[in-house]
Amino acid sequence: MIDTLDLIVIGAGMAGINAAKKCSKAGWSVAIVDELPYGGTCALRGCDPKKMLRAGAEAVEAAQRLDGKGVAGEVRIDWPALMKHKESFTDPVPESMEGGLSDAGVLCLRGRVRFIAENRIAIDGNGEFAFRHALIATGAKPRPLDFPGAEQLIDSTDFLNLAELPRRIVFVGGGYVSFEFAHIAARAGAQVTILDRGSQQLKIFDPDLVDMLLDRSRLAGIEIVTEAAIDRIEGANGKHRVAYQKAGETHIAEADLVVHGAGRVPAIDQLDFTAAGIEIENGGVKVTPWLQSPSNSRVFAAGDAAASAGKPLTPVAVFEGKIAASNMLKDKRTAPDYIGVPSVVFTIPELARVGLLEEEARERGEVDVSFTDTSSWFSQKRLGESHAGAKIIAGEGGQILGAHMFGPDAAEFINIFSLAIKLGLTVKQVKSMPAAYPTGASDIGSMF
Repeated sequence: MIDTLDLIVIGAGMAGINAAKKCSKAGWSVAIVDELPYGGTCALRGCDPKKMLRAGAEAVEAAQRLDGKGVAGEVRIDWPALMKHKESFTDPVPESMEGGLSDAGVLCLRGRVRFIAENRIAIDGNGEFAFRHALIATGAKPRPLDFPGAEQLIDSTDFLNLAELPRRIVFVGGGYVSFEFAHIAARAGAQVTILDRGSQQLKIFDPDLVDMLLDRSRLAGIEIVTEAAIDRIEGANGKHRVAYQKAGETHIAEADLVVHGAGRVPAIDQLDFTAAGIEIENGGVKVTPWLQSPSNSRVFAAGDAAASAGKPLTPVAVFEGKIAASNMLKDKRTAPDYIGVPSVVFTIPELARVGLLEEEARERGEVDVSFTDTSSWFSQKRLGESHAGAKIIAGEGGQILGAHMFGPDAAEFINIFSLAIKLGLTVKQVKSMPAAYPTGASDIGSMF
């Protein structure tokens, strides 16, 4: 039997859940399907559980920084207990998400999905469904790696569920996942190495502040090997030997665990787009600026699965899901506004960015760049932090075009600059903000 729906949402992450609720509340018949537990990567396998684990690393790091400055005694991470702390958040999520969807009138389905026609899908264990509209919001997965032994790597999901933390860990790749997890593992007592094939890490962030982060990472005991191309991974007796090339020579890194941190790609392989006439671009669903498939007008895509102009970030997935839903409901062509979306690497301390990089801004014309090493400022001194900095980029008339920060609470401060860029504020206007003192935000006026 084929049931016809106004909307079928494929993927129960933040993009899909928001779109499903919005359309159901508008009176549409809506179903959502996922073969994984409801909640998506951010709530279950990424942002949120990572930051739960990071809380333990922050506490250890804070005690170590202030050792001899009024704090005494050993502080350490109890990994199994920290994992239970993480699970206190993640375990209730799927039931809570599914309950909220059901309360909103959404039919919740489970199973593997594939398209079988332009307006029809098949769900393993649930039969076939016809639809007037479909939203693809399946998120992303680790990028496939093709060197011998790649199957021995664990991914970020596996790392976030480790019952015990191994003593020696190698991270392959120099992006968000590797740096964030490396900072947690190092504070938990692991011997950590990052192997990155590139000469520049975290490429979408300001290079001056990335250099500061690399120095701080090494100070935390993390070994970072750049321009290291993996040859193979060999395993014996539960141990790993990672062979890599650097400067024409073969090197070996011994590890108890090897973690995939070499990027992610849209998770769309299994959907059989050929049957539905859905085109792919840059590995994701090809979409118009208003998130509609140009080759199958019934289909929209949002979040990491869409080849949109948006970055693969949770806030982007949320508002793309809502905008796609609105465009379907109202038959409109509203494009998302991506201006002022911040990005953060949650290392300790964190690296944050919003707006243009210095190089991007200079390509557009004359700019005023203020780069400040804030390591010696009161905000860092009181915490015992040794590395911090900020770079603010302003254009014609003083309008803020970009802000880049590294240091304690940079992830919070960057939101002020996100709002400034969104509203088109100038340096003068931001400096006029009376901030509570002494707070980190009260430093902002001195960063220009």
